[in-house]
Amino acid sequence: MDFFISSAYAQMGGAGSQNLLSALMLPAVLLAVFYFLLIRPQNKRAKEQREMLTKIAVGDEVATAGGILGKVTEVGDQYLTLEIASGISVKLQKFQVAQVLPKGTVKSA
Repeated sequence: MDFFISSAYAQMGGAGSQNLLSALMLPAVLLAVFYFLLIRPQNKRAKEQREMLTKIAVGDEVATAGGILGKVTEVGDQYLTLEIASGISVKLQKFQVAQVLPKGTVKSA
C-alpha cells in the first residue's frame, strides 16, 4: 500500500527530502526534449519555407496548400498570380504555396 500513499516521516533528515539538483533535473530534461523534438524542427521548417518563397520566380510550377497546381505568371511582395489553366489565373498570397514542383509537372497532371 506504500506504493499509492507515501509514508510520512517526521524528524528524519534524509528520508523525505530531496536535494535541489534532483528536483530541478526533471524540468530541465523536459525542456531539452521539447526543444530538440518540437521547437528546433519547427524553426528549421519555417526557415526552409521562407527561403522557398523568396526564390519563387515567374515560370515556376507550384502546388498550393489547397492542392491547386499551376504556373506562376506574376510575382509580387506578398501576392503572386497563378495560371491554373489556359487563360484562367488566380491571385493568391505567397504563404499559401506549399512546394515548388519540377518543370513539366503541371502539364502531366
